[in-house]
Amino acid sequence: MRGVFLTLEGLDGSGKSTQAHLLQGFLEGQGLRVRLTREPGGGLPGVRDLLLGTELSPEAEYLLFSADRAEHVRKVVLPALEAGFWVVSDRYLDSSLAYQGYGRGLSLPWLLAVAQEATGGLKPRLTFLLDLPPEEALKRVKDPDRLERLGLPFFQRVREGYLRLAEAEPERFRVLDARKPVAEVQAAIRAALLPLLP
Repeated sequence: MRGVFLTLEGLDGSGKSTQAHLLQGFLEGQGLRVRLTREPGGGLPGVRDLLLGTELSPEAEYLLFSADRAEHVRKVVLPALEAGFWVVSDRYLDSSLAYQGYGRGLSLPWLLAVAQEATGGLKPRLTFLLDLPPEEALKRVKDPDRLERLGLPFFQRVREGYLRLAEAEPERFRVLDARKPVAEVQAAIRAALLPLLP
């Protein structure tokens, strides 16, 4: 039986990684096989450091994310889904649409055209958007990377982008208040997954 693809999205500091690990534990507790992964760096070794530590044009930035994503989908996500695993990814395409599209101002039609080729059109079954005001997100980040140093107006655009993406696909997105306690956010994620559990 084919597996289920789940993604977690949101600003840095929103708790995605924590929730992804908790979700992995919950699903394994249900007797499911789980593959936990993340972007960037899920497909091309070394690309994460390059993307987060090197000054790049927005176009080069997105094409590097896309190269990593193409490898991630073909070498990690699709094989795991075909083997019946539930794949939980900390970030996926929506991150690029929010950060490089809404945040950086790149053309959304171009981003989507490149993404179609890179991913073969693969979409998550559910995406959990951990929504957090940018002011709060920036306070939570202890050691900011290149993107995290772009400032409050940039992150306001990114958050607005995420919310627009969620509004456009309400059947896929679940928007959760990342200011709430970790256990409460995890409970909401588990509740949303109940209809999908075997």
